[in-house]
Amino acid sequence: MKNLLSLLALIILVGFSACNVDEVLNPNSPTVESVENGATLADIRLLASGLQAVQRVDMNFHYWTVSGVGREYFDMRGTDPRYTSELLGSNGSSLDNNGFLTTRAFGGVYRTIRNANLLKQAVANTTATLSDSDRNAFLGFANTMIANELLREAVRQFENGMRIDVQDPFNLGPFTNSFAETLTEVSAILDDGFSELSATTAGDVLWALEGFGSAGATATEALTNWNRGLAARVALYQGDMSGARSAAQAALSSIGGDLNSGVYVEYGGATGNDLQNPFFFVPGVDFYMAHESYVTDAEDGDGRLSKVTEQDEPIMIDNLSSRYLVTIVPSNSSPFPILRNEELTLILAEANIGTDNNAAVDAINTVRAAAGLPAYDGGLDDASITEQLIYERRYSLFGEGHRWVDMRRWGRLGDLPLDRSGDSVHEQFPRPVTEGE
Repeated sequence: MKNLLSLLALIILVGFSACNVDEVLNPNSPTVESVENGATLADIRLLASGLQAVQRVDMNFHYWTVSGVGREYFDMRGTDPRYTSELLGSNGSSLDNNGFLTTRAFGGVYRTIRNANLLKQAVANTTATLSDSDRNAFLGFANTMIANELLREAVRQFENGMRIDVQDPFNLGPFTNSFAETLTEVSAILDDGFSELSATTAGDVLWALEGFGSAGATATEALTNWNRGLAARVALYQGDMSGARSAAQAALSSIGGDLNSGVYVEYGGATGNDLQNPFFFVPGVDFYMAHESYVTDAEDGDGRLSKVTEQDEPIMIDNLSSRYLVTIVPSNSSPFPILRNEELTLILAEANIGTDNNAAVDAINTVRAAAGLPAYDGGLDDASITEQLIYERRYSLFGEGHRWVDMRRWGRLGDLPLDRSGDSVHEQFPRPVTEGE
C-alpha cells in the first residue's frame, strides 16, 4: 500500500463526494475508462490495493466524531471550537449538515464505495484471463468493503437512511427509510460477498492486500472471516442473536485465539509517500483526551487502561478537563483495528445472554483474563450479565467506534456523562446538505 501516487491520482479521478462527481484530468495516470474496460490483472490488483488506500482518507473523522459524541475522548487541541461545542451539543446546539463534522466521514465512505464499484466493473470487463475463483476473490473483497463502508456511516446516519445503489453517480438510488432497512441491505451485500469468497480456491490472487492477517491464513480466508465478523455485528444491531452467534463463531473458527487478531487499516508512518496513522497522538501536541470517567470507573488492575496515559498536568478547554491522553496506537505507522477477535468474543457473549448464560460468562471471562482481571463472579441472571457486558465493551473497544452506538441501541444515551450545563448527546448525525431532503 506504499508509494501509490499514480493510483491515488486515479482515485482522485473517480472520487465520489456526496452527489457531485468532478472529473480531474491527469494524462500521466490511468483513466477510469481504461480500467473499466480492458483492465489487466496488474490493473485489477492495483485497484484492490488502492481501495485499501482510499479507505483511509477521512476515515479518522468517523472515529473522532463518534468518540466525542459517545464521551470516550475529546479533541482538546483548540484548533476548532466545534469539537468541544457543536459535537457535544453545547447549549442545545445541533450538528451542522454542511460542516466538516458531518461531511468529511460521509464523503470518505462514498469515495471508497465508488472505487469498490470501479473494481467490480474492471473485473467484469477485464481483458485478462481470470478463473471463476479469481473473479470471485476480487468481487468478494469489493462487496465486503462496500458493506463495511456503508455500515460505518449508517451508525452515524441512523434513521436518516443511506443510499445503497450508487453505481451510477449521475443517477443515484434512493435513501433507505430507516436504520433497520439499511442493515437489511448491508446484510445482503455481505452475503453476496461471502458467497463469492466461499467460491474462491486460489488463495494468492489478492496477494497485494495488507491488514487481513492471521498467522497461516490466506488473504481470501482472512477476508471471509472479516465478512462474517461484519455480519455478526449487523445481526447484533438487528437483534438477531442467533445470526450473531453463528456469524461470530464462523469468523472466530479459523482466525486463532489472539484477541487482537483481526482486520486492520495499515499506515506507512513518516517515511515515503504513505499516510501517517491519524490515531497516533503526540504527547504535548495532540491533545486528544479521554473522558476521565474511563479511568475512574475502571476496575483496579484493568490492563485496558493502557489505552490512555496520564499526563503531568490536565488539559483544560471550554470548561472541559482531562489528564489522560489517548494512546490506542503506539506510533504513526501502527495499524488501526476495524474488527478484532475481542469484539467477536463479546458479540458471542451478548448473543448468548438469555439463551446460554454460562457461555456468555465464559466469553466475558476470556476477555477479562486477557485484561488481567479475575473471572466474573456476579449474578447469572440476564440483567447482571448484561451490565457486565456493557462494562467489558466499554473498556475492550475503547476508541474503536462502538460506545455511542452501543449506548443508543441499549436505550442508554442518557447515561453518558454530561460535563457542562446545557450539553446534550446527539442521537444521529444529519444528512449532508448536498444530499437533499
